Amino acid sequence: MDTYQDALRDALKRAASAMKAAGPDFALAGSYALWVHGAPEPVHDVDFVVAEVDADAAAETLADAGFVIERTPEDWLFKASTADGAVVDVLHCVNGLTVSADLIRAADRHDVLAIAMPVLSATVVMCQKLKSLHEHHCNFAALLPATRAVREQVDWAVVRDATADNDFATAFLFLVERLGIVTVLE
Repeated sequence: MDTYQDALRDALKRAASAMKAAGPDFALAGSYALWVHGAPEPVHDVDFVVAEVDADAAAETLADAGFVIERTPEDWLFKASTADGAVVDVLHCVNGLTVSADLIRAADRHDVLAIAMPVLSATVVMCQKLKSLHEHHCNFAALLPATRAVREQVDWAVVRDATADNDFATAFLFLVERLGIVTVLE
């Protein structure tokens, strides 16, 4: 591979192709989902979601496709790595909430790197990203470029309501409204 970015793209395609062929149902999530909606391309890893009941099946599918599976101490995801070091995180729980088949069914299909796959909406991903903010993880600077890029695709009233119990999310929404990036309805 020329770059780690190329390795991430290849891992995204390989993982999606494997799960499309052998199951389980999945959706592209996280920063790569926002990338599909127009945000800057991520440089860290690829995120997919699967229903909690399908986590073991997803691990088996990816192992059969040549990924090295790592069960992490966190019980809400596993990591699938390629020989060139690209990492795919497969989450079956996000922000303490079990991933449901309904969440995956609600994802829209998009062509991603020439592969049709379900991708979580920009609204869903922004809710998840903002709900994950806390005193030990509160990097607004990392969220600003993606927010600018997808702002017209997000239902900000839904995001505001879904994240109202998170003071860090509320502060971020105040900031992006104050900066004129988005209008969060009252």
